Amino acid sequence: MKTVKILSIAMIALLVVSCNNKSGVTNLPLKTEIDSVSYAIGLSNGYQVRTGFQEVNIDLFVQGLKNGADSTNVLLAQDKINTTIQAYFQKKQQEEMKKKQEEALKKAEEQYGENKAESEKFLADNISKEGVETTESGLQYIILKEGDGEKPTATSRVKVHYHGTRIDGTVFDSSVDKGSPFTTPVNRVIKGWIEGLQLMKVGSKYKFFIPQDLAYGAFPQPGGTIKPFDALIFEIELLEIVK
Repeated sequence: MKTVKILSIAMIALLVVSCNNKSGVTNLPLKTEIDSVSYAIGLSNGYQVRTGFQEVNIDLFVQGLKNGADSTNVLLAQDKINTTIQAYFQKKQQEEMKKKQEEALKKAEEQYGENKAESEKFLADNISKEGVETTESGLQYIILKEGDGEKPTATSRVKVHYHGTRIDGTVFDSSVDKGSPFTTPVNRVIKGWIEGLQLMKVGSKYKFFIPQDLAYGAFPQPGGTIKPFDALIFEIELLEIVK
C-alpha cells in the first residue's frame, strides 16, 4: 500500500533524526551538510505524510517513534502495528470509493433520469400482462416453453441461446443472431440471469424482463448500446448443463 510505504519511510527518517537528537531540542540550525540532508529528508517525508495522511496526530506519531526506539511505554502490541495501519487505510480507501460511486450515481441519475423512469414505467405496465410472473426481487418472466430436464444451480455451467433487447426493441446482443450458443457459469452473469437460469429446466425457453438493478444499473459498458438504468429483455433457451 503506497501510503503505508510513505509512512514507513517517514518513520525511519524521523527515527534517525530522533536518535541523533537525544536532547529533544527543536529548531536546530543547519550547520553542516549532514544537518541539511537530515533536515531535508525529514521535511520531505513530513510533507508526504501530510499528503497521504492528513489526519495524522503529530504528537502521537513522534511518541510512537520514541517508544519504538527505546521499547518503553509502548501503547500498541507489535503484532497489532501493521493490522492497525492496514485496517485504517483500507477503510479510508473504501470510503473514498463509496464517495466516488455516489457522485457518479448522482451524475448518472441527473443525465439519464428520464431513461430510468421509462424503464420503471415499462415494468410497472408489464407486470399485469397475461402470462407474466414476478419474483420477489422484481424479475419478471414468461414461460415460452417448459423443459423437462434438470435445473442448474448457481455453481453450474450452462449452455444457452439468448436474444437481448432494450425495452424499445433495440437488439444489443444475441447468440441466436451469431449462430453460436453461449456457455457460462451461472454465477458469472448479471443478477437477473443468475436468478432466472435457476428457475429453468433444461429444454426450457423463457422470456425475462429484467429491472435495471438486476442488470447493469447506472454503469453499463461505456459506449455500448445499453444505457444507464436500462431494463432489459432476454429470451433465453437453456440447452444443457455442462458437466
